[in-house]
Amino acid sequence: MDVEVVYATEEHCKYAEQVCQMIYESALKRGTGIAKRSPEYISNKMSSGKAVVALDGERLVGFSYVETWGHGRFVATSGLIVDPDYRGQGLARRIKEKTFELARRRYPQAKIFSITTSLPVMKLNTKLGYKPVTFSELTDDETFWKGCEGCCNYDVLQRNNLVRCICTGMLYDPEDPDNAEREKAIFEN
Repeated sequence: MDVEVVYATEEHCKYAEQVCQMIYESALKRGTGIAKRSPEYISNKMSSGKAVVALDGERLVGFSYVETWGHGRFVATSGLIVDPDYRGQGLARRIKEKTFELARRRYPQAKIFSITTSLPVMKLNTKLGYKPVTFSELTDDETFWKGCEGCCNYDVLQRNNLVRCICTGMLYDPEDPDNAEREKAIFEN
């Protein structure tokens, strides 16, 4: 596979609408929640160096981004999407690893979290050192939880006072001794 997985820059903003469409179509197909984002939001992530794109030549085939919360104490990795024609080839793993690396390099002191309903994403997170946690261990930043409003399961989250949902929260703590070797490898490169 000649797909290149790179940190996004302003030149990739032309793909923002396509990213939104891919996320929307994936949510419909899976029948689960994926928080909606606007093309402007996606463009901002790309132009500010807070996203990863996967390209097959000029064709966008994958995406993910990071966002800080709680005054930089937390970083969420979000929006992982792979073009259906490119699934089952290890591309999601490559994108997730690059997004994780981006988060660790830009925010070395922050805890990284991911909220997902996807078993494959949970497995990827586990391989990277994330551990399942209750939502109370994640950011208490109200703006983050407001971002869940676009998800079809938002009513579940609201009914449970932002404590439980259908999603699983996973957290990577750079201070966890189990992650020492991973931290060393990231910052030696």
